[in-house]
Amino acid sequence: MKFTLFIPITFLLLFSISSASAHFFPNITSIPPSLIPNTTTWEAFNKLMGCHNGQKKVDGLTKFKKYLQYFGYLNSSYSSFSDDFDEYLESAVKTYQLNFNLNPTGELDEQTLKHIVRPRCGNADVINGTSTMNSGKQPRPYSANSTIHTVAHYTFFPGRPRWPESKTELTYAFSPENQLPENVKSLFARAFERWSEVTPLTFTETTSFNSADLKIGFFSGDHGDGEPFDGVLGTLAHAFSPPVGRFHLDGDENWVTDGNFNNGSPASAVDLESVVVHEIGHLLGLGHSSVEDSIMYPTIPSGTRKVELANDDIMGVQELYGSNPNYNGSEPSLIPREEGDWSGAHYVHCSLWGFVFPLIIGIFLL
Repeated sequence: MKFTLFIPITFLLLFSISSASAHFFPNITSIPPSLIPNTTTWEAFNKLMGCHNGQKKVDGLTKFKKYLQYFGYLNSSYSSFSDDFDEYLESAVKTYQLNFNLNPTGELDEQTLKHIVRPRCGNADVINGTSTMNSGKQPRPYSANSTIHTVAHYTFFPGRPRWPESKTELTYAFSPENQLPENVKSLFARAFERWSEVTPLTFTETTSFNSADLKIGFFSGDHGDGEPFDGVLGTLAHAFSPPVGRFHLDGDENWVTDGNFNNGSPASAVDLESVVVHEIGHLLGLGHSSVEDSIMYPTIPSGTRKVELANDDIMGVQELYGSNPNYNGSEPSLIPREEGDWSGAHYVHCSLWGFVFPLIIGIFLL
């Protein structure tokens, strides 16, 4: 089940037992060399440079087609997984290029592959065969205090699901099996506050995982929702739209918590807060944006920190929920905490013992 299938349906959810560890590092220098891979998940795609329609038996195209299908660019019914570059693949590449503001040649050029090999959100960009990432929309009034005048590129899930107007106080909980350290929990709280600052919504942590509106967990590999994680880099996390409220992160990533990448970083270092802020946008009903500076842009290079909401993010979430009465229409003012203030172990292994949820039958209405 991909982002395209997160639309409300009746379904059974059964999580299987697994065990793994989530790695949290106070800074980039504390990542052990043994956890830094020699190659990243999609780096092999770089050898496809220059591939175009009509080429036959190009080693690696089968895997690339599966990548594009996973993120919605090839229809779910597409089954021609050969190493031939056909017209369907060319069309899918053009759609990808449009979404990422690239020249839509249909050829795998350098700039296209540069984006494709980046780690990214596991939610799809194309929903049921339709992409809106590249469609600029004239902004609609969303706040009496708004002073933003620009073309909007934010998107929503199919049917535009959102949390009910009567529910402005959302609770969130972490999987008890994760046993997250307090500094990581504080990072999540700060990420939620970034969205709360511009909307009427508030977010409160609860210890009751089963009853929480938003359920957060770190998992490894196949964790039972049809969207398996793929190890270091590749897909980093995914989240379900309202009112599902599930938020999963890949426990195999090298998650960095201090946000300081000024001195460079290993190719596998991922800023945890940047990913968390993005996925919260999905929990609230936002899809992906084609604005590269926005939080809801689908990809983020390793060793990059991006936590401040852009105008496009604010316009989108306020179209769904309205504005925080105290928000004056300017850029959010949340001040990042002091850097480098973590103390303790060289790095933290977060135990991720798998668990079995009861069968849950949920009916989600548009």
